[in-house]
Amino acid sequence: MRPTFHLKTLAVAVAAFSAASIASAAGLDRSGQDVTAFFQDGTYAEAVYTYIDADVSGRDSANQLLTDNDYARGDDTGDIAESYDFFRYGVKADINDTFSIGVIYDEPFGAAAEYKKGNFVANGDRDAVISSASGGAIGPGSPLGLTNYAQAADALEQLQAGAAAGVLTPEQQGQLALLAPLVAVADVGAATPGETTKVEVRSNNLTAILGMKFGPKKNFQIYGGPVAQRIEAQTRLRGTAYGPATGYTSNTSSDTDYGYLAGISFSKPEIALKAALTYRSEIDHESPTFEVYPLAPLLSSQASGQLPNQRGGKVETTTPESINFDFQTGINPTTLATAKVRWVPWGDFKITPPLYNDATLGRFGPDGLNLVDYDDDQYQVEIGVAKRLAPALAVNGTVGWDSGAGDPTTSLGPIEGYYSVGLGAKYNVTPEWAVSAGGKYLWFGDAQGRLPTGKIVNDFEDNDGFIAGVKLSYQGK
Repeated sequence: MRPTFHLKTLAVAVAAFSAASIASAAGLDRSGQDVTAFFQDGTYAEAVYTYIDADVSGRDSANQLLTDNDYARGDDTGDIAESYDFFRYGVKADINDTFSIGVIYDEPFGAAAEYKKGNFVANGDRDAVISSASGGAIGPGSPLGLTNYAQAADALEQLQAGAAAGVLTPEQQGQLALLAPLVAVADVGAATPGETTKVEVRSNNLTAILGMKFGPKKNFQIYGGPVAQRIEAQTRLRGTAYGPATGYTSNTSSDTDYGYLAGISFSKPEIALKAALTYRSEIDHESPTFEVYPLAPLLSSQASGQLPNQRGGKVETTTPESINFDFQTGINPTTLATAKVRWVPWGDFKITPPLYNDATLGRFGPDGLNLVDYDDDQYQVEIGVAKRLAPALAVNGTVGWDSGAGDPTTSLGPIEGYYSVGLGAKYNVTPEWAVSAGGKYLWFGDAQGRLPTGKIVNDFEDNDGFIAGVKLSYQGK
């Protein structure tokens, strides 16, 4: 005989089948760091698989002059978003009517993007690269009288000789400052023809939770525990869009460090009400990284000293703190309302690889530049309604909004939040075992991508994506 969904069991169903309702888009946020498995009654376990596929395409900038930050509509970039999937597992058990324990695994932060077209791909044609990167200073009609790479390289060699002899005029010194990085960019582009700009970030979280109920009816619960987090990343910058940074590559090995989770919840089973406020701490990482920066020696300044073109070291990264609020309440014996709110201060987040940063010291201020940073914090809101259709079947629908982390934003992820609609269903195969599935459609906010220097290098509009999730859950008393 199939189980009946009373308000209490319907509440469990909603938490179980919203498999795709919490995936996020701002910054590097992916899983939403859901902990609602810990609030289920009795003994509970779940395994969730989530798949994200997005169409994120736009235009690069026709203005590649290194000294001009203005955007000019360029060529199609193609779809830069790669499909992305991750897992979440959770288990929870009651020690007695006061204490509960749980363990949750998820993959909270991530990125997967690759530019396969436009000026984010290394071009082996030195003439085309130097003409594009110079913004017309070199090529047909050049005010310098230099129409191709060979002429620019010869002119640079003569200017360098004049500089060594100390006989350059102020005008020639300006020409030297212009030609040196342009010739170098063309050389690097020719050395890696066809290579694409690509970024990939992966993370893993393991959270142990101990909860204690209190109050006359045990309606309140405080909970918390340690969090172990591992993160790794690879970045490859190619093409004239990145100017002197073209050819830059970093491989950051996995690093594991620790933080904590803490929260408080309230429940009123007779109306299926559950509310929980959960805080996750920042986690500091010091990850081994190896960087290749072909033009770093050329970019060396008095502040940075003479730099090598490749170097191993450590990159310090702090994954952000966050606050999640989860709420549900019964509307009638077969209907439940839900709400989720999430805040993440991405405005404080940055990735600053040491060789990349050293190459920008002095030229871009005393602190140099970060490889990735964001302007704004992320706010996410999602509300939903769940309905029992049959003793073993329930469905739900959600609408959501994500603020994004600012516009312009990093060129490696030019999206400013989204609006979403989602649907889900849960079917109890037995009184204890259930299978759930959900999907969400997202309309991404338009955004421009910028380099750490402030230069706008692309413009993305009218993009969308979808998320699909499946869940297997067990609940016993």
